Amino acid sequence: MKKAVFPVAGLGTRFLPATKASPKEMLPVVDKPLIQYAVMEAISAGAEELIFVTGRTKNAILDHFDKAYELETELEQRGKTQLLEVVREILPPNVTCIYIRQAEALGLGHAVSCAWPAVGDQDFSVLLADDLIHNDGLSCLQQMQRVAQQYGTSVIAVQRVPREEVSSYGIVEVEPLGAGVGEIKRIVEKPKPSETSSNLAVVGRYILNSRVLKLLESVPRGSGGEIQLTDAIAALIQEQSVIAYEFEGTRYDCGSKLGYLKANVNFALEHPELKDEFRDYLAELVQSWPARHPKQARQ
Repeated sequence: MKKAVFPVAGLGTRFLPATKASPKEMLPVVDKPLIQYAVMEAISAGAEELIFVTGRTKNAILDHFDKAYELETELEQRGKTQLLEVVREILPPNVTCIYIRQAEALGLGHAVSCAWPAVGDQDFSVLLADDLIHNDGLSCLQQMQRVAQQYGTSVIAVQRVPREEVSSYGIVEVEPLGAGVGEIKRIVEKPKPSETSSNLAVVGRYILNSRVLKLLESVPRGSGGEIQLTDAIAALIQEQSVIAYEFEGTRYDCGSKLGYLKANVNFALEHPELKDEFRDYLAELVQSWPARHPKQARQ
């Protein structure tokens, strides 16, 4: 999958004031911003063109993936070769970035449609940086690519969620095709639990046929008065098969503060430079917590 789309125009209001002047996608998980993890995943699946659909205050994303001549010169002169290598490896030389401005925030579907001039008639992937997905084997997008190659059609990553949470997600109803794989028969944005028998929730990874871009042109505004990608996919399944895939790995919802904190803790526990000291610190913190906070411990 050569082309990967990153909708990064959101305001990140859940993290204000941290996101007042800095994009939420630049929030760090240990020592890399969220957007870099998504980019690394796309590149692992063969992406060579990264298409960022941006908005106001998103210049930090452009700067992060741009070449920093002054910084590299400074690191080189100081003999900090390891840090110099880290900076240079942010983006491989064979990968290019394209930035498209979404003038008005009209939803995920609208953001994806803004990428049409760069995507054209090719299949493409969509990655939402808010969903940080970690595993020890193939990345989520690599797994999805295998499924797309097997079935020759679009693939959407899904995850089972508690019934009481279905109204927070796009939900798919499927006809099972195999372990963790099903053909989507119905997809609906944020239904009430009483409106669907399924708890298979769409998460922020898609491999899509370019036909969906044409369908987005005629999709009316849906939930929240926005143009929903879910509605275009609902139209797509009337024309061709679309596969739901239950990926292997752990997803952290970094669009929420709790999910973001969980990601930082778990990634720190696996970081080669930090994991031992950080694990010892957490163990000490947990052991001393009741004595330091007796009121909370009794609750």
